[in-house]
Amino acid sequence: MASSHERTVLFADLRGSTSLYESLGNSQAAEIVTRTIGMLSQVVRKRSGTLVKTLGDGVMAVFDRPTRGLRAAREMQEAIARIMADVHTGAASLKLRVALAHGEIVDVAGDCFGDAVNVAARLLEHAGDNEVLVTDAVYEQLGRLDRQRLRSLERLHLRGRAEPCKVFMLETWADDAPASTLFSDFTDTPSADCLRLTVGGVHQVFTPQQTPVILGRSPESTLCIDDTRVSRLHARIEWHGGNFHLDDQSSNGSFVRFANEAETVVLRRGRCMLHGHGVIGLGSPPGDPKAACLHFEIFSVGP
Repeated sequence: MASSHERTVLFADLRGSTSLYESLGNSQAAEIVTRTIGMLSQVVRKRSGTLVKTLGDGVMAVFDRPTRGLRAAREMQEAIARIMADVHTGAASLKLRVALAHGEIVDVAGDCFGDAVNVAARLLEHAGDNEVLVTDAVYEQLGRLDRQRLRSLERLHLRGRAEPCKVFMLETWADDAPASTLFSDFTDTPSADCLRLTVGGVHQVFTPQQTPVILGRSPESTLCIDDTRVSRLHARIEWHGGNFHLDDQSSNGSFVRFANEAETVVLRRGRCMLHGHGVIGLGSPPGDPKAACLHFEIFSVGP
């Protein structure tokens, strides 16, 4: 018999497993992926959640309270970091993306259905590597300190839904830090990251204080890229949580290919964190010979 409950739904998905199989071979990579999925399942149970099912390289779980779901998401990220720290072969690393939604679900023979399930699944498509996204329904039920750990991404259009959804992203987690110091300012750090963007052989360097960097076809953009597949205000690069993030706002999407990684991150009104160096394709993937591309590099400078 079906039963209805109000629950927080969590979807977690591993990225990078394909590269892991290529670099380590089937046996060792399968062992790491299996171990990782097992660790994610343990976190769900530790936080009093219910593991609904595993989904290839991911899991679906439900929690009776948003706080437990958010803490599970944080601990999942920590578990991934610990596992990858044990891999000393120079292999490509696994990355985790997580999405949470809250609302009424229907339990049918151990599986879950409902609007919250659909929203969480669609929201996962917008999460970048190592990002946790939550809906406003989750945010509204969190305590003050947990809310301060989240940053508003305003409203995102989720696939298959007419109305946009207000979304928040987990930026930091410091249980022993007072609320006023959860978000450190760039000027307080002994060293800082800078962003180098290269378009048509021309290099430009941006500090966190010089963001956002607007990419688009409009002459008002920070970097004007004249291509019909590029929207007037295509994407923006922002600094928050100690990292540069690419936020797609276009019609045709943005595509990020990190160096030494086979998979391309596809952003459609979503965002991802930039790290290392690589190529950003605006409107089409970097593999397209006619794609409008720019190279990026994150590097550190001294105090």
